[in-house]
Amino acid sequence: MKVYQPNEIKNIALVGSSGSGKTTLAEAMLFAGGVINRRGDIENNNTVSDYREIEHEQGRSVYSTVMYTEFQNKKINILDTPGLDDFKGQVVSSLVAADSAVLLINAQQGFEVGTELVARNIDRVNRPMFIAVNQLDHEKANFEKCIDDLHARFGNKAVIVQYPVNPGLGFDAVVDVLKMKMYKWKPEGGAPEVLDIPASEQSKAEELHNKLVEAAAENDENLMELFFESGSLDEDHMRQGISKGILSRSMFPILCMSAKRDMGIRRFMEFVNNVAPLASEVPPMVDTDGEAHPYDVKAPVSIFVFKTSVEEHIGEVSYFKVVTGVLKEGVDLINRRTGNKERFSQITFVNGKNRTKVTEICAGDIGAVLKLKDSRTSDTFSDKDADWIYQPIQFPAPKFRTAVKAVSESDEEKLAETINRLSSEDPTIVMEMSVELRQMIIHGQGEFHLNTMKWQIEKLFKIPIQFVEPKIPYRETITKPARADYRHKKQSGGAGQFGEVHLIIEPYYEGMPDPKSFKFPEGEFSVSVRGVEEHNLSWGGKLVYVNSIVGGAIDARFMPAILKGIMEKMERGPLTGSYARDIRVIVYDGKMHPVDSNEISFKLAGSKAFSEAFRKAAPKILEPIYRVEVLVPSDYMGDIMSDLQTRRAMIEGMISEGSHEKITARVPLAEMNKYATTLSSLTSGKATYTMEFLEYAPVPGEIQEKLLKAYAEEEEE
Repeated sequence: MKVYQPNEIKNIALVGSSGSGKTTLAEAMLFAGGVINRRGDIENNNTVSDYREIEHEQGRSVYSTVMYTEFQNKKINILDTPGLDDFKGQVVSSLVAADSAVLLINAQQGFEVGTELVARNIDRVNRPMFIAVNQLDHEKANFEKCIDDLHARFGNKAVIVQYPVNPGLGFDAVVDVLKMKMYKWKPEGGAPEVLDIPASEQSKAEELHNKLVEAAAENDENLMELFFESGSLDEDHMRQGISKGILSRSMFPILCMSAKRDMGIRRFMEFVNNVAPLASEVPPMVDTDGEAHPYDVKAPVSIFVFKTSVEEHIGEVSYFKVVTGVLKEGVDLINRRTGNKERFSQITFVNGKNRTKVTEICAGDIGAVLKLKDSRTSDTFSDKDADWIYQPIQFPAPKFRTAVKAVSESDEEKLAETINRLSSEDPTIVMEMSVELRQMIIHGQGEFHLNTMKWQIEKLFKIPIQFVEPKIPYRETITKPARADYRHKKQSGGAGQFGEVHLIIEPYYEGMPDPKSFKFPEGEFSVSVRGVEEHNLSWGGKLVYVNSIVGGAIDARFMPAILKGIMEKMERGPLTGSYARDIRVIVYDGKMHPVDSNEISFKLAGSKAFSEAFRKAAPKILEPIYRVEVLVPSDYMGDIMSDLQTRRAMIEGMISEGSHEKITARVPLAEMNKYATTLSSLTSGKATYTMEFLEYAPVPGEIQEKLLKAYAEEEEE
């Protein structure tokens, strides 16, 4: 196969909401380029892109797929991405590898919530963008609404290049206002007939042509001067202006198609070849020191791994983009994360599960390699003269959590290793071995996302697992001062154990003054600060430990033991066994025995005294509160608001974003279990949400009583 140079390569990511037709478009592009001799379809599970068993079961893309086609002496690398928000990590990594994005719009649905989310990801990575209005042959196709939605979202940056003559069941023609021609297809699609624009469309076509000319001219001063002089631009000058506008993201051209009927595909590919940025034209990759690295075949070899996957019957596959130099078969490269060398013994171009062996791949191109010993997403591999590391992909934070355990206890260790492996393949899966909750917690983008992980573990790794409800990481604290003392005394022949500790605890806040005196029912207690230790707790908050011993009541060598006993109780709070936080402890008195006092005695005495004081100090259970943002079509606002109110949510605001509404609320984590499933059910999958940790706040009294009762029953068992 031909080795393509950076000025012959186009890297595009097909993105859009679920059902917008990305996989079907990819199939049509491969067919148009002659890479495949017949088009598959999703219904028959025979597309190049959706080749995995789980995608056949679900009838949709679950993973991003790397493909390529050849058209007009250029190689177009295609990254087909999933449409469900659960798999946004696949979209993000594909956009990093691509040089431009093609945003597909479902002509029936217009600009959906899923489209908005994808558009935000494109904005975040600052990629040039094309817009393709697809499925114009559907009976409910509404091109005008799509255009209204696009203008509402992108303003004048969204510029029409093509419009359909007859959208709907009879769709078979578009007017191209760049070429000022009409393209008309036979019922089977394929290569169009190029005709003059009919008189009935001439006025509309000229109006849109003039808008396109103005938009193209605005991207270049010379073109603007030419436009002012002549009042128009020829096709070559327009293409030059459009290309600059796309690269600077000041123009998002809109094209029309029916990918399923193979209508508009070749003209779309021609347009991409003519104006989409080449790998050699896009902003270069940047390393962790901020240095840019243009796609240069003469530079030392370096590649960036943007995706890894474990595939049945094959094993691990690493997908990479060659950033600098020319990668040759059999070369040894250094993994800059580990410092170890890896041999690239078999490099390939990829079309789904089909691989074409090649001997070299140039800068700007995309390929794959099988069975590297240790390769993860975002790894940099390079030769000895390229000692930089490319900036890692910034993946979205997780918003769904569940606990997982192996059906057989003997598989627990193997399960943890497997999830770690899958997490290196998909960094949006985050595993947490929670000592606090005594559970293995898995975080992901949604329930479907984690169910897909479960399918992989059981199908590919043969480990039966089950999901269980995750516990909530509550915290415990106090709301008023309290005092307690405890004497630990034990005599069992020979040396005994003796330690007595008197202490006061109080709520801690930053900047509070040193303690001086306290009033309790049993009297007033004055304290004199001898020493203060502040301990930042790994789970949040502080423990401030104050030594107020006078007269040598407790020897200084026993103070660390008392602190250790208190800290152990902080790690397993007296109320529910949760972590305690934000407490100041003043040890002000105690007693020793000249023979029987030792560290264990004072550790136990400190622990018991702290526990007793804690229960007297009006203790409160704190729960994690998250800021939740829900993006929803306005039609569903009432249902979403009602549901949030049942979840003890505090609504912070509502704002309109185009045709959608964004609701911001503070919601306890305890109320967010399976929220993704509920939200999908309430809105027929048309809404989405994000969540981020905000703070800990006291739980309501009735909920605290329930938690105390449940913990007591658990301890009794």
